[in-house]
Amino acid sequence: MLSAEPLPTAILLTICGVLLGLSVLFSRATGRFGIPVALLFLGVGMAAGAGGPGGIAFSNYGFAFRLGTVALVLILFDGGLNTPLSAIEHALRPAAVLATAGVVATAAIMGVAAHLLFGFGWTEAMLLGAIVSSTDAAAVFSVLRGSGLTLKRRVGTTLELESGLNDPMAVILTTGLTHAVASGKRPGWELVAEAVVQMVVGAGLGLAMGWAGRMLLNRLRLRVAGLYPVMTLALALLAYGVPTLLHGSGFLAVYVVGIALGNETIRYRTGLLRIHDALAWLSQVGMFLVLGLLVFPGKLLGVALEGLGLALVLAFVARPVAVLLCLLPFRFPAREILFTGWVGLRGAVPIILATFPVLSGTHGAREVFTIVFFIVVVNGLIPGATVPWVTRRLGLASNAPEPPPAVLEIASTQLLNGELSAFYIGSASAVAGERISDLPFPPGSAVMLLVRGQELMAPRGDTTFQTGDHVYVFSNSEDLPLLRLLFGQQEDE
Repeated sequence: MLSAEPLPTAILLTICGVLLGLSVLFSRATGRFGIPVALLFLGVGMAAGAGGPGGIAFSNYGFAFRLGTVALVLILFDGGLNTPLSAIEHALRPAAVLATAGVVATAAIMGVAAHLLFGFGWTEAMLLGAIVSSTDAAAVFSVLRGSGLTLKRRVGTTLELESGLNDPMAVILTTGLTHAVASGKRPGWELVAEAVVQMVVGAGLGLAMGWAGRMLLNRLRLRVAGLYPVMTLALALLAYGVPTLLHGSGFLAVYVVGIALGNETIRYRTGLLRIHDALAWLSQVGMFLVLGLLVFPGKLLGVALEGLGLALVLAFVARPVAVLLCLLPFRFPAREILFTGWVGLRGAVPIILATFPVLSGTHGAREVFTIVFFIVVVNGLIPGATVPWVTRRLGLASNAPEPPPAVLEIASTQLLNGELSAFYIGSASAVAGERISDLPFPPGSAVMLLVRGQELMAPRGDTTFQTGDHVYVFSNSEDLPLLRLLFGQQEDE
């Protein structure tokens, strides 16, 4: 066996490199044709599989489940790192209702549709509904953050929080109904009790581990900066593993830990955010590629009627009705309810959940898996490909400026008494048209860089701020409120 090396390893790495590279190159089509990036990754995986021109034989559902779980942990952790507490305060309650009652309502409506329209047994129909009941964090984050869309704060944060919080409920429903199908018994109130326990344990341990992680990172002094992301990766994996072992929701816990760390001044924070962003994208690409390998394109034709019908029910009935019922008590404007109901993006989570019945040996599980895959593909087009257009039509795009072509950051393994802040000079800004020397800067502050169009400028006392400029200012931490008053809100708020 060893004498054959390194040829098999070289072949494996070459295939991985080709698939990853093609996925990244094809992702450029997301902006040009409005195709969600997750759908492209799935397509590349299907083309590379045994039923496509690639001819790679792969049917290891267990490996796909484990890889998908690790990928979701890293994606949720990165999502938490980039979720500010100020936004959570305005969106937590509606997002929590959507992530619990909304998931149950969506599953119920989809189950009824599967039973009445396509003849599934009640338990099997409800299992199918549970599998596709939750929105997908990877799909939502990639569309909202990777497509250049900037939504109004409340609706955007509600969608992101919901996608980060709703996996536990979908997992609980799917596992419970899978056991019910396998045993022939109908599920009872034990599903509700299990859901409550998992939520409470997951949230509680997430808060505790987030606090402990902040203390550890602030007191840990490593000479090599590259070891800090190793430690945060360890925290992310522990945040999933420990609560899961204690019958809690690991997905909820890892998202909470990410939020706790992302809203704290920790060592090497800037570098950690960049590295975990890259890890999340790598996880997303790898996860969708492997899930795509599991599907034979020819089998999709056999379930086209059921898949298309249920996908349309999900997009036009189940998701909108569930969102309407959940958001009405919070007095959301009609256009925000309509948008939230439309942007119910599905992705890797339903496909991973569909491996549960397959791994348990449930009768008809592979057909359910193929139907779920078909629903995810259709959902990537309706509503996935229409999100930018719908955002503009409903007037929900915020007036946030385009990000600057250059970013200035300070990456340090020490906790420094200083802040580097980025500000955008809008037409209504008080400093527009003013010279730097004429502005009342605090004594310890200085303008470090000015980005004007494609030009980097070294600011001087006689430099005049113009509308459209991006300005980087260094200051002491205590002077930041004054600078915000002078320039307006920071760009990342």
